[in-house]
Amino acid sequence: MDEQLRIILIIIISVSIFGLLVFVFVRNYLKSKIDFLAKKEKETKLK
Repeated sequence: MDEQLRIILIIIISVSIFGLLVFVFVRNYLKSKIDFLAKKEKETKLK
């Protein structure tokens, strides 16, 4: 039983870390995309 519990905990921790990494990368990508679009929109309004 202890071996199964250890394997389950390792799987849960691994999935959590992977999910956190994906979240950080997606958040940074979306932030840079939004900043780029906002800058482009601002330049368009100035013209």
